[in-house]
Amino acid sequence: MSSIELTPSQKKILRALTNLHNETDDAIKGEDIAEQVDRNPGTIRNQMQSLKALQLVEGVPGPKGGYKPTAAAYEALEIQQMDDPASVPLEHEGEPVTDIIIEEIDLSSVHHPELCRAEIHVQGAIGDINEDDSVVVGPTPLSKLLIEGTVDGKDDTNNILILRIDEMVAPSEEAAH
Repeated sequence: MSSIELTPSQKKILRALTNLHNETDDAIKGEDIAEQVDRNPGTIRNQMQSLKALQLVEGVPGPKGGYKPTAAAYEALEIQQMDDPASVPLEHEGEPVTDIIIEEIDLSSVHHPELCRAEIHVQGAIGDINEDDSVVVGPTPLSKLLIEGTVDGKDDTNNILILRIDEMVAPSEEAAH
């Protein structure tokens, strides 16, 4: 499957949709997405048409209707869905952090190596983690991915740490068997 190039606003809308959908499992109304990304519902509807054409979103008709992300949406956002989020370790300045759960590791900018950033979505307090601190995330349960990085920024409202990736290690296939 080829990777779908999304515009930043499509990505933003799709991410809002997947986040809202993860919380409720219901179809998500365009208005709710509009509110999340701070755009008007008309804009969202237009974007949804193009996302539907890309088969990233399905429309659900009826009063409880709205939009749902397809499995391809998650792939397009390169979201590693964590079945067991608690099992991904996080180290901060060399010390294991136990009160944070990593929900998601988003490597959406990895296609642009000069941007090499990872967004780490967490549950728990990230107040003690500051910019320029060193953080190690992983290994993840499935791909055994290990990311070493420096905190480049953080989004306290959404509990996201943005890392500049210093080193990313994914064991080779042979080692996995």
